[in-house]
Amino acid sequence: MAEVVQIPLLPAAQVAQEARMQQAPNGVCYASYGDTQISPEELERVVQAVPAVVANALTRRAYYFVPLTLGEQDETTIAPGYSVDLGDRAVCHRNFSFGSGECIFISTRLMQDRFALAFEYFINVGHHFVDAVGVPASFSDLIWSQAKADVRGETSQDAWESRRRALDRDRQGSETIDEKAKSSYFESAFSDAVAIYMLSLTLDFDYTELREREYPLLAAPSLAERLRHVAGLFPPNAGYEFEIRYRRRS
Repeated sequence: MAEVVQIPLLPAAQVAQEARMQQAPNGVCYASYGDTQISPEELERVVQAVPAVVANALTRRAYYFVPLTLGEQDETTIAPGYSVDLGDRAVCHRNFSFGSGECIFISTRLMQDRFALAFEYFINVGHHFVDAVGVPASFSDLIWSQAKADVRGETSQDAWESRRRALDRDRQGSETIDEKAKSSYFESAFSDAVAIYMLSLTLDFDYTELREREYPLLAAPSLAERLRHVAGLFPPNAGYEFEIRYRRRS
């Protein structure tokens, strides 16, 4: 009878100490630990896609790519390998305060392909960037004009819900707009746009791959307008190219 291999669960602090920390050319600190099934070259390509201007704002943060991250009863543990049982209990990512900084553990074995892994990383980067610098007024003006023009769809469930709440009161002729919802909408839509932009620098993907069932995806021309705006703010690093194609090359 085959022997079942037991995979130990390690405290997040132990992994943070033992993992070999690296710094990509753009300045992002990251590490790989355990059987991630991602080559060092592929991982660096994803990490380095973050434009230098964005990376400079990610101070005191490090991204750890591990097989599985578990968060149970306020405790963060890491599995250095994969099993079905642990996979069922794992989460996509988990933030962990360590020393004076923050560690972000990303579960690589929960991601089915490079698209999913890169997007998970970029979504985290996008949120952290917004936390650090806020939302540029020019981008807020752009997306609010789109929302007021009733452009269809959004880029995430959070952006869709906060946009709806902000517009509901405005459409009812209220003297005051729900500023909290409006601010949340700006933050969600901006972090989404930054993440999708970085994803586009890393992979050639189809816009429909961004679709989720809970809300309608933003109309393609409007999404392209947002991405061009972000590209103007944060030019790609050397070796990366931003391009939008409305038809795939044959």
